[in-house]
Amino acid sequence: MNRKRISIYTDGACSGNPGVGGWAALLMYGDNKKEISGSADYTTNNRMELMAVIEALKIVKEPCTIIVYSDSTYVCNAFIMKWIDIWSTNGWKTASGKPVENIDLWEDLLIHMRPHDISFEKVRGHADNPYNNRCDRLARAAAKSAAKSIDNQ
Repeated sequence: MNRKRISIYTDGACSGNPGVGGWAALLMYGDNKKEISGSADYTTNNRMELMAVIEALKIVKEPCTIIVYSDSTYVCNAFIMKWIDIWSTNGWKTASGKPVENIDLWEDLLIHMRPHDISFEKVRGHADNPYNNRCDRLARAAAKSAAKSIDNQ
């Protein structure tokens, strides 16, 4: 089967941890690019990193081959180091027996990954990758906008 090849760059940001957060993703297929972003009033950076990937995958409407580029060690290593497989086999417990944090988002992410052939690649954050830097700016802007909205309530 010849699947479309999509690149997705993602990032999350949080003002305080926990605090007001933002996420962003840049989806690229051929010459087409789509930017998305969003926020949460009270969250963590790791939750925003996961939300960026989840929300990006929700946009992809057919099975594709996807590379997700992220500066999040948390997200990338879950797949690169196979932590996700260990967690699910161990009943969503870490190696030390503690519950895995953000189970709700990990399970949601796995659902949205099912139709696709996905790999994760770690990129250096705040470095020379223009797509990662764009996602960083979008995520911080979403968090800042959410913070202003909260301040105005």
